Amino acid sequence: MSTILISGGTVVTASGTLDADVLVAGEKIAAVLARGDEPESPPGSPREGAAGGQVAGSRLDRVIDATGKYVLPGGIDVHTHMEMPFGGTFSADTFETGTRAAAWGGTTTIVDFAVQAKGTSLLATLDKWHAKADGNCAIDYGFHMIVSDVNDTTLKEMDACIAAGVNSFKMFMAYPGVFYATDGEILLAMQQAARSGATVMMHAENGIAIDQLVAQAIAAGRTDPVNHGLTRPPELEGEATSRAITLAQVADCPLYIVHLSARQALAAVAEARDNGQNVFAETCPQYLFLSLDDLARPDFEGAKFVASPPLRPKEHQDSLWRGLRTNDLSVVSTDHCPFCFKDQKELGRGDFSKIPNGIPGVEHRMDLLHAGVAAGELTLPRWVEVSSTTPARMFGLYPRKGVIAAGSDADIVIYDPQARQTLSAATHHMNVDYSAYEGMAITGQVVTTLSRGRPVIDEGTYAGSTGHGAFLARGLNQYLV
Repeated sequence: MSTILISGGTVVTASGTLDADVLVAGEKIAAVLARGDEPESPPGSPREGAAGGQVAGSRLDRVIDATGKYVLPGGIDVHTHMEMPFGGTFSADTFETGTRAAAWGGTTTIVDFAVQAKGTSLLATLDKWHAKADGNCAIDYGFHMIVSDVNDTTLKEMDACIAAGVNSFKMFMAYPGVFYATDGEILLAMQQAARSGATVMMHAENGIAIDQLVAQAIAAGRTDPVNHGLTRPPELEGEATSRAITLAQVADCPLYIVHLSARQALAAVAEARDNGQNVFAETCPQYLFLSLDDLARPDFEGAKFVASPPLRPKEHQDSLWRGLRTNDLSVVSTDHCPFCFKDQKELGRGDFSKIPNGIPGVEHRMDLLHAGVAAGELTLPRWVEVSSTTPARMFGLYPRKGVIAAGSDADIVIYDPQARQTLSAATHHMNVDYSAYEGMAITGQVVTTLSRGRPVIDEGTYAGSTGHGAFLARGLNQYLV
């Protein structure tokens, strides 16, 4: 069993910061040692730069000097779409390329979505997604299940999915004819989930009304990418969010609103939470940093920023940052769903409704949130809380993941808060030909990423291996009241 001592850093957790060293033994954290608590190291020990010394009776194979750096629990991105089918194509990142890029950005766990097609079973869908991911991931992973075909068989299979370690089910109020579920179907699935304590995740946009607005825009010749945003107004996200909350209240089902982008939707979530309802919500970096102005870029450049819900006018951003501070927004995920500009986004030239929906981001979530810390939008502990600890608790991974503590998996990120980097497609590791944040200069960068005690990113070099990542069977939501 190899042992690693991470020495000299500042440990950042959801509850605060601590000047401490972290001892890793094999795949687990063996101890968190507040400085001054460690036993004296013998002359020539790793504390003096040599290999092979001892701390607390454990022979050290390596010491990582984290002086001046943060030591964080690995990030957990609970909303990614690797190899996802959409609009006649597939998202450009495979589980291999996507998890490698995630590690570069300090994320050590993803939870992806198995996508049920109409007429297929949930368990067969889960098997299909296992075949995509198993043996191909650089970091650990789990699955949510997208339920797009509600029937008696599907409802019975939900419990079988929970037994297989998939305890969250995503449904859509958008995309009629593809993923859309009626209010009645949503209620049935929520009632089934409530019986077992599972969480229903909701894409909350009024897809029926949106489709009418899209048809009107195209008929009027308004076909540029910006019309994707204009035909999906924030009011229709707010309405759908309120409706989902009401259905969840009737079913007594935990509800998690995915990729919340609009202050109208946030107001509905805040009201439900104030009333004690089990309602939670995430937002994404693109809604914190990008806006409708990006969708309006000329020469079809706006297509790079087409996602659903769409980017909003800039005035929504302050509300979202405030929601993160007040915990009305509990999690930041990426909704990473990359499509290359060439050949994929270009499918929608002349018809914005045919542009594949999705923005790449799994590599940049931790960095962009640290930019929020640097700007005074978040505290250091809150950064860790929304990117790691709360996702772990919300989706049944805590305390194995999401915390720097003895007995937890040694998913650890060493982060340099003073490093400067410029985000660019020329330097990112996602399998996509553009960056949504091209040219953005930020402070902070990952130095080293450990996944279960093994370096994946090692002092700025990729050291991981395909297949290291393991499937995570998850428990139930630990935030339920």
